[in-house]
Amino acid sequence: QVQLVESGGGLVQAGGSLRVSCAASGRTFSNYAMGWFRQAPGKEREFVAAISWSGTNKYYADSVKGRFTISRDNAKNTVYLQMNSLKPEDTAVYYCARVKSDAASMTWAGSYDYWGQGTQVTVSS
Repeated sequence: QVQLVESGGGLVQAGGSLRVSCAASGRTFSNYAMGWFRQAPGKEREFVAAISWSGTNKYYADSVKGRFTISRDNAKNTVYLQMNSLKPEDTAVYYCARVKSDAASMTWAGSYDYWGQGTQVTVSS
C-alpha cells in the first residue's frame, strides 16, 4: 500500500511563494513518475505538473508554466512543487499522485493510481 502525504500549504499574498511537499511511503517511489493536481471550489480537478521517475522530464500546465517548478528527491521519497509569483486563481487544494506504470498521459487524472489527501493553498489579493 502506497501512502502519499502532502504538506506545506498555507496562506500567502499574491506575488509570494510557497513550496508544497509530498512524502511517499514504500521502497518503489523512484520507479514511478509523480504529479501534482489541484482543485478549486466548484471546479474540476486539474493537472498542474508532473515529473518522470528520474526527474529528467517535467511537464506543466500552461497556467503555471514559468512560475511553478516540480522536483523530486528519490533518496527522501519526496516530490516538491515550488510555486512562485502566486495569483489568487492559484487558490486550491493541491494533491500529489503517483502515475500508473502503464499510463499514456500524465496530464489526465485517470493515469494516476494513488493520491494524497491534499493540502490547501490560499492566495490573497
